[in-house]
Amino acid sequence: MKKILLIASVGLFMLSCSSVKVISDFDKNVDFTQYKSLEYYGWADDSDKILNRFDKERIEKAFAAEFRSRDIEIIESGGDLIVTLYIVAEQKTETTAYTSGMGGGYGGYGGYYGYGPGYGWGGGYSTTTYNDYDYVVGTLLVSVYDAAKKELIWESRGEGTVDEDPNNSEEKIAQTVTKIMYEYPIKPVE
Repeated sequence: MKKILLIASVGLFMLSCSSVKVISDFDKNVDFTQYKSLEYYGWADDSDKILNRFDKERIEKAFAAEFRSRDIEIIESGGDLIVTLYIVAEQKTETTAYTSGMGGGYGGYGGYYGYGPGYGWGGGYSTTTYNDYDYVVGTLLVSVYDAAKKELIWESRGEGTVDEDPNNSEEKIAQTVTKIMYEYPIKPVE
């Protein structure tokens, strides 16, 4: 499995919400209610270069909406929290096999019913067909740091198969980000 950089026109994180696997972790000693603002540090390790401008903006907008729904204000600088995003894509191949058979025939007197020598025709034959399917797995990681202490306090990543269909991309990205943010220690204010 090799990491690849996708062409910028490919909408990278168009994952259907149900197919996204999310893993989150946080510092259980931190009182997350103390944080009221965040500053966005952007994309780590130039990972935004594999996104087109539209998807990059959609992802940033979706995360901003999730933090705002938790009463955390997004400011230019001096926030209580620092947020970074990282995205990677991996090309993968899956091989499937299908076996079809014919024959195996009659078996003659006794063989079919479990007694006797089983004289008769055919052992039959089978054919196995192998197919390789290429697909891309995208991983989106959000890291949240305490700005004063410069310590990581929460991190979540979503991983799933990339759907390159640009239709409904804004909705798909928003659903993916909502799923990634689900385990954040402060729930959205209703």
